[in-house]
Amino acid sequence: MPDQGRPARIGFLLSQLGAHAAELFADQTRGLGITPSEAGVIRIIGRSPGISQRELAQTLGSVQSRVVALIDRLEGAGLVTRTRSSADRRVQELRLTESGSAVLRALRHAAEAQEAAIVDGLTPDQATALFGLLSKLSSLRGLDAEVHIGYREAASPVKSTVPTSYHDAASPLKSTAP
Repeated sequence: MPDQGRPARIGFLLSQLGAHAAELFADQTRGLGITPSEAGVIRIIGRSPGISQRELAQTLGSVQSRVVALIDRLEGAGLVTRTRSSADRRVQELRLTESGSAVLRALRHAAEAQEAAIVDGLTPDQATALFGLLSKLSSLRGLDAEVHIGYREAASPVKSTVPTSYHDAASPLKSTAP
């Protein structure tokens, strides 16, 4: 409980824990040969086979050109395929390859390991209460529980040119180009 003479530091603590959680996940995804951004896209495609590049960009809140570059990398790695839609030849549908599906399964284990590390030291009841409170705060602020807000930042025209972490430096969605 915060000292009565000092303001609460909830924002700071959430920021610290968020950075810690991001580092844990980046370590997990690095071991799979992908970035956290790519992991999120693989997850979305796995949940929505046949999603178009345009729909993916809308889901992420990102500009389509950045999503195309990301899909280029995932396709080059043999994790995603693009096929023309039979309903509209202008539309590229995205699906995971067999290798992409294997990475998705590995990502589930990575997410479980990350969560276990984050709540290590809490009782199961405390972990459940923490999840409930964080979910409520996220919902009250209109945050999408399925899509990281960092994708929306990638669509922003004003960006720092100095990477602040491995995630920023390695992510195709975090371009430092003008």
